[in-house]
Amino acid sequence: MSTTARPAAGPDAATRWRERSAPFTAEVEAVADWDAPSPCEGWTARDVLIHVIDTEREFLVGAGLIADERPAEESPADENPAGETGEAVADPAARWAAHLDVVEALLADPAAASRPHDGAFGPTTVGDVLLDFYGFDLIVHRWDLARSQGRDARLTEAELALVDAAVDGWGEHAYAPGIFGAPVDVPGGADAQTRVLARTGRRG
Repeated sequence: MSTTARPAAGPDAATRWRERSAPFTAEVEAVADWDAPSPCEGWTARDVLIHVIDTEREFLVGAGLIADERPAEESPADENPAGETGEAVADPAARWAAHLDVVEALLADPAAASRPHDGAFGPTTVGDVLLDFYGFDLIVHRWDLARSQGRDARLTEAELALVDAAVDGWGEHAYAPGIFGAPVDVPGGADAQTRVLARTGRRG
């Protein structure tokens, strides 16, 4: 997460977002069983994706960039962490595609991408929060989706470096409730992906 605000030019922010989101989208489109359990305890592949969508939407609603379309009386159910019903649950990939269109349109607008935002780690911009914090989410949850389908998503060196640096930057906040599980032990000689994912409570 950025600690100081820096410009997030519209087209550049949109390009960087596509670099983060394209591999995630490919994994979404490859999911064959949305009811399969994921590495996130108690969550299915469907729950993981709806969590990604809803947390991004909650941020954008809070930033005043999109309307809150969820009924006020709706509350999440334990068995469905994202609290979704109906078509959103039946076709989560279509919901992701629609949401992605919204985010890409916002980041293509310099005024939206560079809008100041006072985040938990200091002043930043809407574009940088999406790219840094939620872009991070797209990396680790891409791996979660792949594992739910019995595949292993190999993360690039750049992605692993981003995850490693983010966990360093968040410090103890990384292990607050609802963020990561406790780090897991890894055997000596484990590869970089296994070591980095272990910092997020994942057995890679």
